[in-house]
Amino acid sequence: MKNQIKLLALGFCFCLPGCNSTPTSEIDAIFADYSGNRPGAAVLVIKGSKPILKRTYGQANIESKTAINDQTNFRLASISKHFTALAILMLVDEGKIHLNSTLSEIFMDFPAYGEHIRIVHLLQHRSGLLDYEGLVATDAKHQVHDKDVLQLMRQQTGTYFPPGTAYRYSNSAYAVLAMIVEQVSGNPFHEFLKLRIFQVSGLDRTLAYIDGVNTVAERAFGYTVANGEVRSSDQSLYSAVLGDGGVYSSLADLSHWHNVNYGADLISANLMRRALTPQLENYGFGWRIDTYQGHRRYHHSGSTSGFRNYIARFPDEQLTIIVLTNRAEPDVQPLAQAVLDLYLKSRD
Repeated sequence: MKNQIKLLALGFCFCLPGCNSTPTSEIDAIFADYSGNRPGAAVLVIKGSKPILKRTYGQANIESKTAINDQTNFRLASISKHFTALAILMLVDEGKIHLNSTLSEIFMDFPAYGEHIRIVHLLQHRSGLLDYEGLVATDAKHQVHDKDVLQLMRQQTGTYFPPGTAYRYSNSAYAVLAMIVEQVSGNPFHEFLKLRIFQVSGLDRTLAYIDGVNTVAERAFGYTVANGEVRSSDQSLYSAVLGDGGVYSSLADLSHWHNVNYGADLISANLMRRALTPQLENYGFGWRIDTYQGHRRYHHSGSTSGFRNYIARFPDEQLTIIVLTNRAEPDVQPLAQAVLDLYLKSRD
């Protein structure tokens, strides 16, 4: 009890038995710039299976003055990658593809360099595929889709480095993974996610958004805040690519996703262990794996036009933090870590 009182006096809450206090005033100060009539934030801390802190700030839609709540759906950006990885692993589990399957085996018309790129390389950012953003025509008038990324890769003759030998974060790789899901399953990628992951897991309103095909309920729109001015920046030329960042979700759905262990029941325990085993630059399959303040951590950030997000899981402490924002800057990982410092006591 004395140790618990000492931690609370210092502004810490490590969620020990009987610790019901949450440091809301400190957290409100961390997110003060997101309050009021401006693009906002949604913050959730989960201990075990229960939310121990939930705070929402600011506006999901500045024009309509719609406040953010726990049902507000944000574009997750690269946090989407763990859903893409999970879809691939489900197909591996079913024996329809293998981690060592190559691009040339899956797409018969892929250039010769695809003979050396394996699915495992794509998952771990070790493929060396060229960044699609730099290959799109500067005068392009329509948004790029995953199929367009695959076509751009078909037009190349090589990679940044021999596949498997180095790490380079690759949105191209995850767009291609989405197309592998379509090729192998016979279902559009967004439908595969909906039917095979979201619906069966109880993520009722999480979706991979396609303009004109589906609708994001209680949608947060993205903005840029600069020099005191707020301007819309909800979509970019690349916002329609799904595999690398096209999933929308909310605190409510992600809290449930936490409670069903991020899809662990959808694949074998062995594959889930592989997904959470770090390789080059501490990357697994759709997750980064490292330590923070001496605590084992699975985490990922997400950055796209008008959105910045972060999720971190601490499996040994059964602690998770989720921060979703609908503004282009700043990076919210430092903000999330400032919140974590209120809950985690360093082992050092």
